[in-house]
Amino acid sequence: TFQRQLQQSDCQNVLMRKVFDTHMLFLQINQSAAALKHVFAALRLFVGKFPSAFFQGQADLCGSLCYEILKCCNHRSRSTQTEASALLYFFMRKNFEFNKQKSIVRSHLQLIKAVSQLIADAGIGGSRFQHSLAIINNFANGDKQMKNVNFPAEVKDLTKRIRTVLMATAQMKEHEKDPEMLVDLQYSLANSYASTPELRRTWLESMAKIHARNGDLSEAAMCYIHIAALIAEYLKRKGLFSMGWPAFLSITPNIK
Repeated sequence: TFQRQLQQSDCQNVLMRKVFDTHMLFLQINQSAAALKHVFAALRLFVGKFPSAFFQGQADLCGSLCYEILKCCNHRSRSTQTEASALLYFFMRKNFEFNKQKSIVRSHLQLIKAVSQLIADAGIGGSRFQHSLAIINNFANGDKQMKNVNFPAEVKDLTKRIRTVLMATAQMKEHEKDPEMLVDLQYSLANSYASTPELRRTWLESMAKIHARNGDLSEAAMCYIHIAALIAEYLKRKGLFSMGWPAFLSITPNIK
């Protein structure tokens, strides 16, 4: 009934946000496995009908959906894990088709970001989550229609990167009683994403949380200053802010 209104401004509108948030509520509130089956079916229909809401313009709807589906990939129920993995694979495939079979760069970035957030929020990464990653890889291997394009390779690259993040996190778990070592690992992970500002910011935020938890407030502040400088530099390159990172030199020379 409201399809025309939902598609206004390339699906970047208030009504679309409300409809999307309603869908997300079903994943944010505990449901039975039977109910979730229908939620996943509704989401497949929703993504299929309005791909530009996720793969064009602002990335926040894409990021929120990736976060909630990944949470379901860690679900206790095997059937829910499989359903969530299938939805995630479908989502990446839609992204690939939407980009005229060039890449899945947006879902790749948002999924890595969501994994980084979930590690801090929900402690994912055990055998259940690994099982879901294996299911997604199996889908990529068995998808005959995608055999002659680079989509399966992109999916494998993504799952490999997720595993790298999880391995680094497992190391962090070993050192959780050693705050200096823990933050050191976080710092090297943040640096490994120097070319992807959004992910670097995610890890710097995660570091700040650990510092604040340990009462190291000046170190936490330093993380937040770096985030601000990173955004300032990005805005300067977009022509939206004149100063870039030097705007913060008066607070700390460490910003270089």
